[in-house]
Amino acid sequence: MKHITILILFISVQFSFGQRSFTFEGTEIPAGTKAHFKIPVEDSGESTFIPITIFNGAAAGETLGITAGVHGYEYPPILGAQRLIKSIDPKNLKGTVILVQVANLNSFLNRKSFMKPEDDENLNRVFPGKKDGNLSEQIAYYISNSIINRVDYFLDMHAGDAAEDLMSYGAYYRNANMPEISATGKRMALALGFDHIVTFNTDGKDYMKAENPSLYTSAEAFKRGIPSTDIECGRLGIADMQAAAQVEHAVLGLLQELDFTSNSKEAAQNTANIITDRTYAESSVSGIFYPLKKAGDYVVKGMEVGYITDFFGNIKETVYAEANGLLLLILGTPPVNKGETLTVIGQFEQ
Repeated sequence: MKHITILILFISVQFSFGQRSFTFEGTEIPAGTKAHFKIPVEDSGESTFIPITIFNGAAAGETLGITAGVHGYEYPPILGAQRLIKSIDPKNLKGTVILVQVANLNSFLNRKSFMKPEDDENLNRVFPGKKDGNLSEQIAYYISNSIINRVDYFLDMHAGDAAEDLMSYGAYYRNANMPEISATGKRMALALGFDHIVTFNTDGKDYMKAENPSLYTSAEAFKRGIPSTDIECGRLGIADMQAAAQVEHAVLGLLQELDFTSNSKEAAQNTANIITDRTYAESSVSGIFYPLKKAGDYVVKGMEVGYITDFFGNIKETVYAEANGLLLLILGTPPVNKGETLTVIGQFEQ
């Protein structure tokens, strides 16, 4: 990080109950309190900052890291994180929660899908980042080495970006060589309360090799041996307050499952459907896409799910389902470029 200074915006002082303080960027956060930080990032005259909230519980416990806004056009997780500022009470918390409110702030402020405007990087493709890299690489480096390396569990929160009609689900990382960590990740994903859980199977993936970058935020955590889960909640870059509330509810459920907060209610039996594989389809042409299905629909292989025309209305490609399963995502806006993802179909656990 370059020229880093820390501005503490607010600390709510409560009784510490004799528990430990949590040190973040050289600042002691007493037990039973929360603190807001702005982490500045600069490169070649461009600047941004990372807004972070630390909740230090009244009782000792483990640490959960959460990121929202890695993609700044995915609003429900960002709005859900704002709700969590009030709904996570450090006086009733065990351990510590580190919440990155908006990881990709300039993308958010500039309404930029996926990419960061200054460097045209996708933040969720540059992990673990570089200490002296461009803005996106520095942000990834900071999250990797000042947050992920301090946590026992990790959650990354996303939604359907501006062009993505996406159904909501939880997800977790698994690897055959990491059975206990994978099992904990699955338990975390189930605790989020979504009807469907997607398994990110990392067996044989290049990004899991020590010599290769992890690329994805939560993959960086998993690669370091930290149980990792994702939220996908919201669609088409819509600031859906119902989805934001669902994100908030999911995180509070996760805190209960991991014993960060007490659960006064009997746990409900989770009947989530497990998706173990995903089939992607890309466009072979550029043009105008007309979807015939929506995210959440069940499709069978060979079913017509959309078509692409040129700019004079002539059909250039008919898009068919390439597998049986649940339509997790379908392109939801007319513009399409050759090579872009049109559909993602999830196959269920057998």
